[in-house]
Amino acid sequence: MPEQLWFTHLLNALFAGIVTPFLRLLHIQPKYAQAPISNSLAMELLIFGFLLIVFLMLRSRLSVDNPGSLQHTFEWLEGLIQEQSNEIIGHHSEPYTAFLMTLTLFILCSNLIGLIPTFESPTAVPIVPLGCAIGAFLYYQTQGFKHSGVGYLKHFAGPMPVLAPLMIPIELISHLARVLSLTVRLFANMFAGDMVTLVFISLVPVAMPIPFLGLHIFVSLLQTYIFVLLTTVYLQGAVSEEH
Repeated sequence: MPEQLWFTHLLNALFAGIVTPFLRLLHIQPKYAQAPISNSLAMELLIFGFLLIVFLMLRSRLSVDNPGSLQHTFEWLEGLIQEQSNEIIGHHSEPYTAFLMTLTLFILCSNLIGLIPTFESPTAVPIVPLGCAIGAFLYYQTQGFKHSGVGYLKHFAGPMPVLAPLMIPIELISHLARVLSLTVRLFANMFAGDMVTLVFISLVPVAMPIPFLGLHIFVSLLQTYIFVLLTTVYLQGAVSEEH
């Protein structure tokens, strides 16, 4: 039986009897029938629930005349993402803000939740950054086809038709490598940050860990920014007028 966080243990105690048969129905054999829910999945569900509550609170308090602090915070963050998108993608970037905003909030919360005692960052487990990277990959490819239709495939052939047999494999490998790059960068930094924080907290539990907690926050913010920035750059390449 793997070591479980208290929240993971609670979810497995409540839902293992439902989740395990469901996984077997999908021909997925869980390693532990009594604990099919992993720590990373439990943290993702917790973050999803937290963001859902925050969004519902924000929706109920939206006001044009008297916006609250929560609304100001989200408007500020949305403004930053929109400004960055305008600079990279161009004036037609507004439809992509919702996805980039969602990606930002999920990754940021996933990075920071490890600062809370008895919780851990799901982005410090490879499968979660991989899921985010695949989501970003599928999104910008879909938007490329939506924007240019079948003509989007010309992007993989290069500027000269005579070079297409050479360029197509190179471009395909390049795009798939983006998934690996996004995954490894986010996972490696968050895993290292979690390990450093845990080591110093265990060695010196008072005062000394504070600088490392600050470093963890900085790394969390930086890695969120880099992930979303690269996704925006890839999106720009997919929807630009000239490939």
